[in-house]
Amino acid sequence: MELKMRLCVALLSLSLCLGLMGHVRAQEEAEDMDMDVEDAIDDMQEEDVEEEEQQVPSSPPVPTVTYKAPEPMGEHYFAESFDKGTLQGWVLSQAKKDGIDEEIAKYDGKWEVEEMKDTKLPGDKGLVLKSKAKHHAISALLLRPFTFDTKLLIVQYEVNFQTGIDCGGAYVKLLSQTPDLDLEEFVDKTPYTIMFGPDKCGEDYKLHFIFRHKNPKTGEFEEKHAKKPDADLRTYYTDKKTHLYTLVLNPDNSFEILIDQTVVNSGSLLTDMTPPINPPAEIEDPDDLKPEDWDERPKIQDPDAVKPEDWDEDAPAKIADEDAVKPDGWLDEEPEYISDPDALKPEDWDEDMDGEWEAPQIPNPVCETAPGCGPWERPVIDNPNYKGKWKPPMIDNPNYQGVWKPRKIPNPDFFEDLHPFRMTPISAVGLELWSMSSDIFFDNFFVTSDRNVAERWTADGWGLKKAAEGAAEPGLMNQMITAAEERPWLWVVYVLTVALPLVLIIVFCCTGKKSSESTSAAEYKKTDAPQPDVKEEDEEEEAKEEESAKKSEEEDSTGEAEEAAEDNDKDDITSSQRLEDDILRRSPRSRKPRKD
Repeated sequence: MELKMRLCVALLSLSLCLGLMGHVRAQEEAEDMDMDVEDAIDDMQEEDVEEEEQQVPSSPPVPTVTYKAPEPMGEHYFAESFDKGTLQGWVLSQAKKDGIDEEIAKYDGKWEVEEMKDTKLPGDKGLVLKSKAKHHAISALLLRPFTFDTKLLIVQYEVNFQTGIDCGGAYVKLLSQTPDLDLEEFVDKTPYTIMFGPDKCGEDYKLHFIFRHKNPKTGEFEEKHAKKPDADLRTYYTDKKTHLYTLVLNPDNSFEILIDQTVVNSGSLLTDMTPPINPPAEIEDPDDLKPEDWDERPKIQDPDAVKPEDWDEDAPAKIADEDAVKPDGWLDEEPEYISDPDALKPEDWDEDMDGEWEAPQIPNPVCETAPGCGPWERPVIDNPNYKGKWKPPMIDNPNYQGVWKPRKIPNPDFFEDLHPFRMTPISAVGLELWSMSSDIFFDNFFVTSDRNVAERWTADGWGLKKAAEGAAEPGLMNQMITAAEERPWLWVVYVLTVALPLVLIIVFCCTGKKSSESTSAAEYKKTDAPQPDVKEEDEEEEAKEEESAKKSEEEDSTGEAEEAAEDNDKDDITSSQRLEDDILRRSPRSRKPRKD
């Protein structure tokens, strides 16, 4: 019985795993499916109203979330929720991009402030990139410039790829504070201090963090790229949900990159950027040349080696097998191929132009039943005496000097910047993008140096949006049904998941009990240890039962015999007494004298 229970539990677990795998696969395939949850919620609310009017009990409605525009509560440098419905404070670039065709050089991509297509929060607006295959550029000044000194920097904003993303970026640039900064001339070459955010093209999913570091010796700027995140970023680009991207820079040179408040990348500006912040202290001397007599060969041919006298370099690698014998029935006189007797010269064949016509060759039908046709030749085999060309053996080079490398000299451009956090101050936020996808939704830009303020802004903005999206998501059963309607093969998985365990439970647990003997025998088979023979035990038990039965019979017979003996004794006593009385009566002495 214990074995049956284990089998049932294992089968139930297996079927549950199959069902979950099918459901997970359905969810992965359904990531690109656009579900209009808002209409479903409205329909459910209308049905609830009708049912309340009819006073019919119904299930509780889907909870709704009321939107309220977030407000910054504390020190900050920039905050934008777009809930006023305008681009007030933002500047559209009027410039052209250098070095490309005039037709696509203009930054004429369109921007709109509107709600998401499938918004779960009516009234929540954002900045939407509307055009495909165009350059877009828009920017806004900070409330005041941010200086990198003793305060940390937090930059965060939200992105939703409403229609997916094929090739394009959704990153933000923090523009450097310069005297000649003109937002109307914002282009790709406008100096920036930090570039941060998602970017994708093909199957390359990126999350940029780039900052421009100023060389303290030359004054030139060089882009430093953070290492790639270890996390898989694919879901954030394909699930069509709103995600919160956050960059935290600390004065101790550490950084954190978060998506939806979860750290996906972190490190140090000093050690986790490419190329490194600080150049090497020494470099190879560009003027150092390898000496002509420098020997880099670790092995050389033995100059004292001599080719053996019996070494035959001319011996062939293959020779004819002298032991081979021509098979019986070989047709030496028959060719392997013959001209096709049924072939006809084409009517348009011109011998002057095409030459003399010849029938095509076909396999000789006579050779089909023979081991072979044509002149027989011995097969070739490897030559046991073949050695090839002789070469002297290799030995260690006594003059080996190692691999030559130029000598090291002090790096004339060396510097050591131990505080790369002290970057160029920033004074504006900008989006300068090219995208092959449209309807990219941006919202709730925020720049601050206070973690508590940033968390409050997150809770009032993205947190509310996440709660609304969660409330609008269908239950597990509805998701499974919807997925099966789109992919009918899932019904097979669901049926197997439910029916298979039931059938197996009935077969293994509900088809009757086996005899104790068979159960015992089955239990004995679970181990290799020696076990007593079941038949012998049964015979012993039967013998014991027979012995006990005989004993009881003997006891019964003994009791009856004793009772019979007692009865016989009583009968004997009675008979003897009667005999004695009869003798006394007949005895003469017992007779009285007769009177005359």
